[in-house]
Amino acid sequence: MNQTKTGKFIAKCRKEKKLTQAQLAEKLNITDRAVSKWETGKSMPDSSIMLELCEILGISVNELLSGEAVDMEQYEKKADENLIALKRKDESNRTKYVMTAVLFSITLLTGILVCLICNIALSGSLTWSLIPISSITFAWVIFFPMIISGKKAAIIGLISLSIFIIPYLFLLSHLAKTREVFSIGTAMSVISIIFLWIIAALFTRVGKTRKCLALGIAFLSAIPFVFIVNTVLSKMIAEPIFDIWDMLTVFLLLIFAFIAFIFDYIRKKEKAE
Repeated sequence: MNQTKTGKFIAKCRKEKKLTQAQLAEKLNITDRAVSKWETGKSMPDSSIMLELCEILGISVNELLSGEAVDMEQYEKKADENLIALKRKDESNRTKYVMTAVLFSITLLTGILVCLICNIALSGSLTWSLIPISSITFAWVIFFPMIISGKKAAIIGLISLSIFIIPYLFLLSHLAKTREVFSIGTAMSVISIIFLWIIAALFTRVGKTRKCLALGIAFLSAIPFVFIVNTVLSKMIAEPIFDIWDMLTVFLLLIFAFIAFIFDYIRKKEKAE
């Protein structure tokens, strides 16, 4: 299975169907950059859209993976070759994810051991080290599943964060002997996680085809998020709801949203032409 060969074959079939990259991307509900990467051999179509892509181009999955039209005599042989190549690629990717996860775990474990050794050497018992150890463990619980899961890393990480953030804050509050860590931290965490899930849903639905539009909406959505956070904090620690730094934050968010919308408009206009 040759990515460059497959990319050239996709480009050839697309042109035969008199489709532009933008038109093909629109049919598949992806960006035209993804199509460009296929055709230049930088990446392969995701398995979730292979059947739809083949239907549009009028080819079989076997031909797509072979990078050429396959006659009936060679069909079975090519199918076996492509299956073996896909399995090898999947195994190679999984090995990379596992190795990265192992190295990440070893690095964090080293950090934990350093904290333990220093704490025992200086104090003769476990005192302050429990706080960084719990934080390092929390980081491992969030990032380890992300590294292993590969393409679904963002969603897996968000699920882990949603599950473990409140228990972590409870433990941290207990170790630091400060109730506010749990009360304020939990309030802020719940608001933040809800916001992050909204952004994740936004990019899942809109970001596949119009990333700049999704980014612009995300920046605008962050403005009410700032007000909600400030309102909750003002009731918990008697802070002003709005100050000069919040004004600056809102102003910057508006600028970033405007820039994202401009880019989205330009790209949409280019596709229309």
